[in-house]
Parts: sequence; structure tokens; C-alpha cells
Amino acid sequence: MKHRRITGRRTALAGAGIAALVAAGVTLQNANADEPPKPAPELRVLSAPAAGKLASNLNGDLGTAGAGSYYDARAKSLVVNVLDRAAARIVEAAGAKARIVTNSLAELGAARSTLKKDATIPGTSWAIDPVGNKVVVTADRTVSETQLDKLGKVIEGLGGKAELKRSKGEFKPFIAGGDAITGSGGRCSLGFNVVKGGRPYFLTAGHCTESISTWTDSSGKQIGQNAESHFPGTDFGLVEYTAQVDHPSEVDLYNGSTQKITGAAEATVGMKVTRSGSTTQVHSGTVTGLNATVNYSEGSVGGLIQTDVCAEPGDSGGSLFSGSDAIGLTSGGSGDCTSGGETFFQPVTAALSATGAQIG
Repeated sequence: MKHRRITGRRTALAGAGIAALVAAGVTLQNANADEPPKPAPELRVLSAPAAGKLASNLNGDLGTAGAGSYYDARAKSLVVNVLDRAAARIVEAAGAKARIVTNSLAELGAARSTLKKDATIPGTSWAIDPVGNKVVVTADRTVSETQLDKLGKVIEGLGGKAELKRSKGEFKPFIAGGDAITGSGGRCSLGFNVVKGGRPYFLTAGHCTESISTWTDSSGKQIGQNAESHFPGTDFGLVEYTAQVDHPSEVDLYNGSTQKITGAAEATVGMKVTRSGSTTQVHSGTVTGLNATVNYSEGSVGGLIQTDVCAEPGDSGGSLFSGSDAIGLTSGGSGDCTSGGETFFQPVTAALSATGAQIG
């Protein structure tokens, strides 16, 4: 398109128009000079459970523009990954910190699906890491060089959406087996006391109830019978109390005291958590991943909470909690409480929903 020079009277009119606009701009500026600037949204100070609730609410508001979140324990704030500036403004208005990232949750979910289809190898696990905005794949020491080569090629095909890490330990359910519970198949740990239909039950790991149907306490007294068992796929079991024993809603801290449990909460990446189990007793750490998949030799389990809390055989089914909130049931992992390792937990909220039980 060619531009013609405007001359004569039209130039004068144009100049007058510009002058009028400039004058109007000055007038508006002066009129607004006394109005204070809008303050930037304040970052809310949150507990980890409160951050989890805020993240859940924001998920609905953000839709596909949300890309995961995590809890910054040092700043006591929620960090939310988003794909654009418009979504960032929604996050900031809610009092959370927005972080613009490259990979969407749909893309990371597709990467997980590819791993499930092409790389379901015993001794591997994968979980979305919102801090790194990618899927972290872990291979334990039992994965052979041939399998590792196959795994590496699948991950390479996913571009920057996944990365591979190695574990010195071996992924396995922590059955050998809170408080010790035993049966003919070994020893596990009681997770949380619950109520269903007005009757008392307790939750433990599904791979424990898969092997053991009748349970005794540490004194050898029979206390319960399986009501439900779920493993693999998920990893939780519901046991009905068959004896008149005390079943308070609390966790043994193995120092003469207990932690009262008043409800259940969803885990958040970055949340500080504590685990109680009959082998290694009480240990603390941090949630490092959600919706994790672990490929045990007995089968794959999905939807797990990944942590850096240590555990050992016999801790299975034991309690993972944050303050007075029940968070998870010990499933399995690698390593021990000397060298460390990864430990995975069945979310309590999912177990309660599936069984119709309540903390109590």
C-alpha cells in the first residue's frame, strides 16, 4: 500500500488533532495524578494443606492454562505453573506465585502415557515434577543395561518433557510388613483408624492385605479381618476390627506420645511430612512428586505420592501425615533409613473415597 503525503489544510488539521490529543492526555494525567497506584497482589502465607486447597481451587479457574503447582516451604507460599501471562494474573490475584513454564499438563500426561505403553519395566517409576516442569523417570539397580537402553530411547523421544535418574536401591513393597500388625504372611504397620457405617476399621497397605487376611497386634491378640483389599493398580486395604480394643484416631510417635489425627488432606509437592512405621519408627521428609507410577515386580501401582522419606520392610501400610492431617499409607520404594532413597505412598483421600470410610 502506498502512502501519500498530506499537505496544505489537511496537514494543519492533522496537527491540530495531534495537539488536541496531547492536551487531552495531559488533562487526563493531571486528573488522575492524585489517585494512588493499585497495589500489587500480596503473596499469601499458607500452611501446606491450605496451599493444597488453594491449588485445587485454582485448577478449575486456570483450566488448560495451569501446569501444576508446588509448596514453597521456606516462603510458606504456593507456586503455580502457568502457560501465559493471563493465567499468571489469575494466580497472583489469588495470592499465589505464578511461574510461566513450557510444558503443559496435557503434554506431561501424554509423556506418562508413552512411558506406560513403551517402557513399563519392573524397577522403574515416573512422576510429574512441577519444580522441573517435566516427568522424572527413575530406574532402580535391578534394571538391566538392555532395559536401560530401551528406557533411554523412549525418554529421548519425549524431548525435554522427561529425564532419567538412577536409584541405588530396589523398588519393592515394604512388607516383612504406626504400630506393628502381623499375620501368617508377615508383618506390616497400621495406617489410620477409620469408621464405616458406625463400626471401627483401619487402613493399611493393599499388598499387605493381599498376603494376610487375619491380623494380630504386637501382643499376639487377633484384632481384625480383611474387609477390602486393593493391589496392584492401587495399594490399600480396609480391615474391620473384630476385637474390643482401643482404636483412637492418632499415630504412634514412638517417644511415649502420639499425634492426633482429625482429618485427611491431599498431598502437595513441597509439603513437609512425617511417616510412622513399626520397623524404622518415625522419619520426616518432603513430598517430591504426585500421581506417581511404580512398576513393582508384583505389578504396577499408580496415583502414588512420591517422597524422600526413608522406609524399610515392615513399614508398609504405616502412616504418612502432616500435622493432624492423614496424608498417605506406606506402599514401597527403594533404599533404607541409613542410605536414604525414595518412598511411595497411597493417598489416604483416595482410599477413604473408595471404601466409604472416614477418619475417626
